[in-house]
Amino acid sequence: MQEQMTQMRDKLQDTQVMGSAGNGLVTVTLNGEKELKKIAIKPECVTDLEGLQDLIIAAFEDATRKLTDQQPMAKMPFFS
Repeated sequence: MQEQMTQMRDKLQDTQVMGSAGNGLVTVTLNGEKELKKIAIKPECVTDLEGLQDLIIAAFEDATRKLTDQQPMAKMPFFS
């Protein structure tokens, strides 16, 4: 059982999902444990700070949703 949990955790670490917002103006990459690993922001959205903040949140939520869809076990409270 412990070995299975370790393998599952390793798999989550290796999983990467990208989310985006604003037609690709902001993209984020999360690993399977919902850790933010990368963020990319296109220069044209930097002039609107409040809008940029909203796009970052939306991209993060998009990636989280994709990750949950990919990993049914991620929906269980034990793994969240």
